[in-house]
Amino acid sequence: MRAWIRGAAESLFVTFFPSFCRLCHAPLTNISRLPVCEACLAAVRPVSDALCAICGEQIPGPLAASAPEALCGLCRRSRPEYVQARAFGGYAGTLRGLIHLLKYEQVRPAAKLLGGLLAEVIAEMPLQGRSLLVVPVPLHKSKARQRGFNQAEQIARFALRQLAGNLQLNSRVLERQRPTSPQIGLTRHQRRENLRGAFRVVVPEEVRGREILLVDDVFTTGTTVSACTRVLRRAGASKIWIATVARTFKEGAGSAVYSQAA
Repeated sequence: MRAWIRGAAESLFVTFFPSFCRLCHAPLTNISRLPVCEACLAAVRPVSDALCAICGEQIPGPLAASAPEALCGLCRRSRPEYVQARAFGGYAGTLRGLIHLLKYEQVRPAAKLLGGLLAEVIAEMPLQGRSLLVVPVPLHKSKARQRGFNQAEQIARFALRQLAGNLQLNSRVLERQRPTSPQIGLTRHQRRENLRGAFRVVVPEEVRGREILLVDDVFTTGTTVSACTRVLRRAGASKIWIATVARTFKEGAGSAVYSQAA
């Protein structure tokens, strides 16, 4: 009976309130607060390639087979200050579309789905038994007013609802103290200059001696999370871990120099 009632309700919904998937534009047949079809949701897949042991960049199959704890060339030449960065999947296709629905079209139900993906990332990181302060990458207050929310914070809140352990969310310890230009199209050096002095720790006593899990929606070049990491470390944080929903993978990543992780 319940199945029949649900089927009838969905038929009425489609008939009287026709709607389309916001990603592929196919007709929606299910009642949902998230306007994305089942086919698009089924297309969201975690990254399956071998990854750099530190930054999470892809490592080519042949190299990964010979060095399961390999480092990408960039991490070998200059190791980041964070311990490890991980993402659920590549910043492309449906996953990119879902993030854009949340950030640019204010489709807030997408935060719950993305939070579930972030929870999967965190659960697979070597964090068991650790007491972690979870810090979302902040927006400048002008951007937060314009958007109405910080997508990193929203995603993190939904993620933590699905995770056990000593994880404490604090969205006030780190502040973006000045607005920055969009990073798209900038060189690595320009990205660093764009973010120089952009972040500060507001409450150092909350950070001192703590391990931090820094979370964001997308890891692009790592410039933003590296800038946050530096100010958190200067404020006394003992270790920094990075978890994001998606990341941009470099074409042919890892094909240069690699080494066994120490």
